[in-house]
Amino acid sequence: MNDLQSSASPASVTASRGSLARIRGAINQVIDVLVPPQCLRCGALVDTPGTLCTECWPRLQFIAAPLCIACGVPFEVDLGDEALCAECIRERPAYGSARAAIVYDENSRGLILAFKHGDRTDAAPAYGRWMARAGAEVLAGADALVPVPVHWTRLFARRYNQAALLAQAVGRTANLPVYPDVLLRRKRTPKLGTLGPSARRRVIKGAISIHTRRASLVADQQIVLVDDVHTTGSTIAECTRALLRAGAKGVDVLTLARTVRADIGGFRTVGDGLRRGR
Repeated sequence: MNDLQSSASPASVTASRGSLARIRGAINQVIDVLVPPQCLRCGALVDTPGTLCTECWPRLQFIAAPLCIACGVPFEVDLGDEALCAECIRERPAYGSARAAIVYDENSRGLILAFKHGDRTDAAPAYGRWMARAGAEVLAGADALVPVPVHWTRLFARRYNQAALLAQAVGRTANLPVYPDVLLRRKRTPKLGTLGPSARRRVIKGAISIHTRRASLVADQQIVLVDDVHTTGSTIAECTRALLRAGAKGVDVLTLARTVRADIGGFRTVGDGLRRGR
């Protein structure tokens, strides 16, 4: 501590912090006047930055119980606290539990694509809060967050890794450290959105590895893997296996959204009975 810091009284430090807070508040007010906050989905004016308007909010399907205890797919009817969907009964995932904030569908697709490809990085804090609520159970036992990596060529073109931004936002809300460079995508893969489940598994196999100089960060740690969308789970599975090989005690998954089929394992999962929440 230098002489200036050591001589500062608690009262002066408190006053200084109060002044900085007032300055930040005034700057934010000016920004709101010059650039009024807009709905994340449709662009309509809203009162608070990083929110949805009253028209768009009910269009999103927020995921809540009842759901599969493993993969987190929502059920329309309550099958019990330990219920598994048919896919997880057939083959339990390598990760422990997966949770997502919203259903990926025609109403949420624009949000995700704008965030992923349209530079809407300002939405990350709001999405991080949604994810922290949806993943409260897995975050409670977590030691750190690790984002799904992107290949360096895509990172160069896009300028950011959307999964890393989400991980940072969740980390700030849940007060957890984030290790953005533990996982590496060694191989540039084609866009997986156009591929089926089996093709995805073939393409992603061997594409993810651990940064050898960062592996010690996850050894004997409970890790939450963070991504934007949980689709077939092929990328998530490959990342999970890499983390477990590096010595992670366990891996859970948290995503902003997840795809949900109309029927999974004999149980209808998305319909009029799906619970919604804020």
